[in-house]
Amino acid sequence: MTVVKKQSLKELLYLQERMNRAFEESIRDKELATQSGQWVPLVDIFEDDESIVLRAELPGVKKEDIILDVSNGVLTLSGKKQFRHEEQCENYHMMERQYGTFRRSFSLPDIVDVDKIDAKYERGVLEVVLPKTEGSITRQIPISEGK
Repeated sequence: MTVVKKQSLKELLYLQERMNRAFEESIRDKELATQSGQWVPLVDIFEDDESIVLRAELPGVKKEDIILDVSNGVLTLSGKKQFRHEEQCENYHMMERQYGTFRRSFSLPDIVDVDKIDAKYERGVLEVVLPKTEGSITRQIPISEGK
C-alpha cells in the first residue's frame, strides 16, 4: 500500500508554479540580453530538503568582476567578462565566445533565508546556496510507544 502525503498535491503545484516562473524568467532574460548586446550565463537550479542551489557557468570571468545581490526577494547575478587581447591580431576568422556584461535575476520563494545565503566561485562556476527557513525544512518526528 502506498502512503501519499496530504500536502503532496500542494507541493507539486508549488513546484510547477516555480518551474513555470523560472522558465518565463529565463526566456525574458535571454530576449532582453539579445536586444541589449549582453550575454546570459547558463544556470542550473535544484533543491534538497535544506536549501535551493543555483549554479551559474561563468567561464573566463574573474571573481572580482561578479556581483551578486539580493533585494526585495530577488537575487541578481551580474558582472562583466573582459575581452582579452592576447595576441595582436588584425583579422578574426571566427569569434564565438561571448564577452561584455551579463545580468540575470531570480525571484526567490518566501522559504529562502536571505540572511544566510552563501556563494563560492571555483573553476568558472558560481555556486549560490540559498538555505530554507527553519519552518520550511521537512523533518521527521519520532513517535514513542504509549504506556
